[in-house]
Amino acid sequence: MAKNDNSYHAQKDKEQIKKLDQLLDELPKFCKTFFRGIEQTTSSSTRLGYAYDLRIFFNFIREKNPLYKNKELYEIDLTLFDHLDTVDIEDYLHYLQMYYKDDTEYMNKEQGVKRKFSALRQLYNYLYCHNMIDDNPASKVSTPKLRAKEIIRLDPNEVADMLDQAESGVKLTKKQQQFHEKTKLRDVALLTLLLGTGIRVSECVGLDVNDVDFDNGCIKVIRKGGKEAIVYFGDEVEDALKEYMEHRLELFTPVEDDLNALFISSKHRRISVRAVELLVKKYSSLTTTLKHITPHKLRSTYGTQLYKETGDIYLVADVLGHRDVNTTKKHYAAIDDERRLKIRNAVQLREK
Repeated sequence: MAKNDNSYHAQKDKEQIKKLDQLLDELPKFCKTFFRGIEQTTSSSTRLGYAYDLRIFFNFIREKNPLYKNKELYEIDLTLFDHLDTVDIEDYLHYLQMYYKDDTEYMNKEQGVKRKFSALRQLYNYLYCHNMIDDNPASKVSTPKLRAKEIIRLDPNEVADMLDQAESGVKLTKKQQQFHEKTKLRDVALLTLLLGTGIRVSECVGLDVNDVDFDNGCIKVIRKGGKEAIVYFGDEVEDALKEYMEHRLELFTPVEDDLNALFISSKHRRISVRAVELLVKKYSSLTTTLKHITPHKLRSTYGTQLYKETGDIYLVADVLGHRDVNTTKKHYAAIDDERRLKIRNAVQLREK
């Protein structure tokens, strides 16, 4: 069943569209044409991200090019592209590594530079394909290469300890313990759900009570791009969810707008992504000080364990909602290395 217009995801969509409209009033007028053109193939969050990234590009132009120094962004027209070549775009990529705005320093690592270049390349491609500009130098500039990062995840003993900490609260500060008795059922249920299904934090906070189906042992989530998906959970997740949901309205009194939200904050509203990030940080720091654990790291933890148990990379990709199995392979290649190491003596060439 489709989400109604008052759902968390529908409301977030409306908010992002409103922010995008406000940003478009700042940006060059031809940007409106571009964003209308990609509306049917991108999510509102993707378009909003592009708009923020393109604003950085046009501010760079205004800062570095004397022709545009005294212009407002919305006054920049398509003649700009007659003066830009591959060297200008490469200068922009270099600028992104560290720049200043309003006396504040901004830095981008490879991932940030790549994302901002992707927004610019999309704009160039659209304008060029629609005959609005004569050349596409962005297509001739290489995409910034990302260095392979070690995947940070919790070990099985750390997972158990983190859940124990959330349940007992013995290592929390005295101030934290004042609230712990009220929030522990929610915290344990939320962490168990993240660790036991690998759903994204945005999918978690968007859950409503009627998205949980105990008869079939599953939840209904909205994936990236707005696609609905069914995610199955095991007995441990079921037990934690049932215990929390049984006492949910006793512990929290949600405001009317968030009455159906599964996870409620102490402010009586649907819990936010930021609140979940802080919750994960609080309990994981009691378990390990050497690993920086975020909700996404809990997702990696689940994916790792599922791959170790099944050895089926396609199943893991499907469960995690990866559209490209290569994304999954990249994240869990280290496990294959471990397996290859273990079987190095599996084939005997001569009897010992």
